[in-house]
Amino acid sequence: MPDASAACRWQGDTLVVRLRVQPRASRTAWGELRDRHIKLYLTAPPVDGKANAALTAFLGKEFGVAKSRVELLRGKSGREKVVAIHAPPKIPSVIQEIIRASG
Repeated sequence: MPDASAACRWQGDTLVVRLRVQPRASRTAWGELRDRHIKLYLTAPPVDGKANAALTAFLGKEFGVAKSRVELLRGKSGREKVVAIHAPPKIPSVIQEIIRASG
């Protein structure tokens, strides 16, 4: 069973999310909870920071924050990433379900 509490957690008003990103996907969308990560599909290629830029833009839109409030904490050049979303005014339903599952 995947560890939901490791996939996302609150640190004060900041939500920290562990992602496993699949670039060059057919669509940009949330995936399933796997192990300690949430799968995220991005259409952007992993070249010249395009995937990270697409990731930041997608998360900003999903959480209702400016891209500047989405911080890439770990994984700049890898598929496994840890991001912090500072004071998100909305939480996507996928994340709400994971938070609920973690108790």
